[in-house]
Amino acid sequence: MKVTSWNLLHGQAIPPQTNAADESAQKAQLLSLSQYLTGQPEGGPDVIAFQEVDSGQPRSGHQPQIAEIAKHLAASSWGFARTIVGTPGEGWRKLTGREVALSTNESCEDEGEPSYGVGLVSKIPVTNWHLLQLGRSPIGLPLAVPSEKGVRFLYVKDEPRVALAAELENGFTIAVTHLSFVPFVNLYQLWKVQRWLRKLPGERFLVMGDLNLPFNIPQRFSSWKSLNTRMTYPAWGAKVQFDYILLDRQSLRNTESEPINFVGVPPVSDHLPITVEITQIPR
Repeated sequence: MKVTSWNLLHGQAIPPQTNAADESAQKAQLLSLSQYLTGQPEGGPDVIAFQEVDSGQPRSGHQPQIAEIAKHLAASSWGFARTIVGTPGEGWRKLTGREVALSTNESCEDEGEPSYGVGLVSKIPVTNWHLLQLGRSPIGLPLAVPSEKGVRFLYVKDEPRVALAAELENGFTIAVTHLSFVPFVNLYQLWKVQRWLRKLPGERFLVMGDLNLPFNIPQRFSSWKSLNTRMTYPAWGAKVQFDYILLDRQSLRNTESEPINFVGVPPVSDHLPITVEITQIPR
């Protein structure tokens, strides 16, 4: 089983283009991205965890990005967890209790207003979905944001964070998350996800996503093993690892893993994807 994690930055071209919101251009960009994934050796990844994906956003051609990628990849299962309504960096609000937080291939409900969040696409059938609300930091931080003139710094409020987990037919339970960029808040959120995941059904457990934790902190300060140490940010000259694929150490004796670094990554995000091939060892 090959698994990939990718902070997609809603498929934004790097550097940003003036026709970014053109619907036909966005559809072509998403198709190109999907063709890149399927064009990898042996058909590409079986499970992909995406962060910073859009649904119904004008800036991304009003597409439900997770559902569209799943269609292009001929994946049997997909799930999209909305974290906010509106557009990050512009105007947004948290979901109300009556709004749909999770859409899947089996319950593709109308999400209403444009939204943003995390998603999983799987060629391996998903038997059950789970969602954990992680809250947000009360403070924000200045962050580097790509622009037509390079990189600029903006003060950004933190957004509500979630973890979306899928029970797979092969016995793995995999969670995708995008943690807070505020130090210590993100580490606490990671521990919360790991404790929650261990309580779910499954034989082996993975956490994938943009954890906003550099210097291999997720492995140093938890009992989970980081399976690929590739630098992932920024995409045009990666110097820092923010993106991880973590395996529960209790599962290590029943698995073997090999990191895979795809080449020729299209310039559609400020992060590089991270990939691992996992082989199950019979007990």
